[in-house]
Amino acid sequence: MVFRRAPPLVAVILALLGALPGWCRAQAPPTSAPAAADPAAGGDTEFPERSAGDDDAPAGGTGTTATRPQRVRPLPIDMRIDRKQPIPPAPPFHMGREIAQTMHYTGAPWLVRESRQREEDCKLLLEALEVRPGQTICDMGAGNGFYTLELARRVGPRGLVYAVDIQPEMLRLLSRRAAAEGLDNIRLILGTAIDPRLPAGTLDAVLCVDVYHEFSHPVAMLERIRESLAAGGRLVLAEFRGEDPAVPIKPLHKMTKAQVRAELEPVGFRLEREFDRLPWQHLLFFGAPASATPGPR
Repeated sequence: MVFRRAPPLVAVILALLGALPGWCRAQAPPTSAPAAADPAAGGDTEFPERSAGDDDAPAGGTGTTATRPQRVRPLPIDMRIDRKQPIPPAPPFHMGREIAQTMHYTGAPWLVRESRQREEDCKLLLEALEVRPGQTICDMGAGNGFYTLELARRVGPRGLVYAVDIQPEMLRLLSRRAAAEGLDNIRLILGTAIDPRLPAGTLDAVLCVDVYHEFSHPVAMLERIRESLAAGGRLVLAEFRGEDPAVPIKPLHKMTKAQVRAELEPVGFRLEREFDRLPWQHLLFFGAPASATPGPR
């Protein structure tokens, strides 16, 4: 019988330790893939990442049954704001009205809540807009795209919707939702508190749904919006009725018709039409005739 010398205890321990990393990797749960490099990091355009089945996919979506989800390319976001342009301090009041704070992007789920159609009759609002195929429309303060997506469907492939928001996080949510719906006739624009960065003389309509009362610099924004309208273009405001105490919204987020007109008419807008059949909101259509001269600020 041949007796072989046993390896030293230290060598056995080292051998066992050397095998541990591979064993641990085999037992550990898989980690998520690293985020793809942003092709526009630090640049003027951003392409948010998403894959089909992401948590922010539209309600009711079934996703894909493939083992590896199909990648859906989100729409680019135009981030080319002029960071050298000074933005004056925001006044707390405008023409006697307290200016409401902009809704934070973490509240985005409230914009697509299940009860919104029942409370606001959004379908009726869309019908009242009388959107036609081929039009160019802006959804101002678009948020995560509750109205943007439907507007894009209504203007069709020959039309275009500009979706403007001052929070890039909102635009990222909208970009992913639009991609999931297969809509590519939307231009996402990061605006500022004084400039929505819209092309001049182009838009058939600018829609502001529960947004205008949150403009921190109303006159500057109205002037830019007026410049963006094509001949015959209209600014459409939906605001919760300040005259109606039964509307269950804080007074800070309501406006009366008289207040809206008092603020818009000095900037060159004229009330052309009123739609009063919505449950909680005014829907006011303003034109900007070329002969109208904005009054003093």
